Amino acid sequence: MAGSMRLLFRRLIRLSHRNISSTAAGTSCQSGGTSSCRGFSDAAEDRSTHFGFQTVPEAEKAQRVYKVFENVAQKYDVMNDAMSLGIHRLWKDMLLHVMHPQPGARLLDVAGGTGDIAFRFLDYVKSQQERQERRAARSSQTPSWQDISDKYPFEDTPHESLAVVCDINKEMLNVGKKKAESMGITAGLSWVVGDAEELPFDDDQFDIYTIAFGIRNVTHIDQVLQEAVRVLKPGGRFMCLEFSKVTNPVLARLYDAYSFQVIPVLGEVIAGDWKSYQYLVESIRKFPDQEEFKSMIEDAGFYCVQYYNLTNGVVALHSGFKL
Repeated sequence: MAGSMRLLFRRLIRLSHRNISSTAAGTSCQSGGTSSCRGFSDAAEDRSTHFGFQTVPEAEKAQRVYKVFENVAQKYDVMNDAMSLGIHRLWKDMLLHVMHPQPGARLLDVAGGTGDIAFRFLDYVKSQQERQERRAARSSQTPSWQDISDKYPFEDTPHESLAVVCDINKEMLNVGKKKAESMGITAGLSWVVGDAEELPFDDDQFDIYTIAFGIRNVTHIDQVLQEAVRVLKPGGRFMCLEFSKVTNPVLARLYDAYSFQVIPVLGEVIAGDWKSYQYLVESIRKFPDQEEFKSMIEDAGFYCVQYYNLTNGVVALHSGFKL
């Protein structure tokens, strides 16, 4: 209930700001004449952004991106393997290795519809818990009855780890849910329909926020980063895995040729969708490079921001903390 009220309050604030802007536009219209009014209004309504290499009105981008992922959802995982030659699995494993989550951690995986990061997270914390239990067992091989009696009432057990997968696209979430069922994963896993630019969660809720290969598809990156700051607990960690700028010039030329000449063809052959994969390739080229994105994360309020180049910068892993 509190979360719903806070979300409603934020929306009312945004709406009031829009109304103030509209009123200001009307005032300037009355003093400046019809022609100046029309120019001001058009500028407000016709803000544009990129959709791949196309320029589109901001209001259209979210709908177009939604349609792309709705079209590719059923073949999304197969195409990831085909496009990256399976290397995307190593990139995601590296994300978990750097994250190093401990039992009891709460993860929010945004734009994570098929569940790859959440599944790895739950498997990782489970292995960490088992390792801790084995270590504890070795350290007390033959405890006395008194040792057991003294320890038992005060022994702390970690809270259950939780992974929340949040995605705006219902088709992607459905694919993820089916994967979870087929893998027998039920405990500690939730699926939520939500917009990365306006998350349906209270402040200070999660220990870790991840977004893997999703942030380049949003309309306002700055709003996504601000929402990440908001929902993380103090000390919480932001981690973003995203395609970036290749650092090796020779590899960069080969990568461009592969991206534009091979990936759309794979999309047509495997998923029956050339245009969606043409967009995905173009969206990578429009995303900020490693240093620029690092600055954006810092501007949002994160500290100790750093990044790791994977496969010569084909992918970058950015990390920052909420203090």
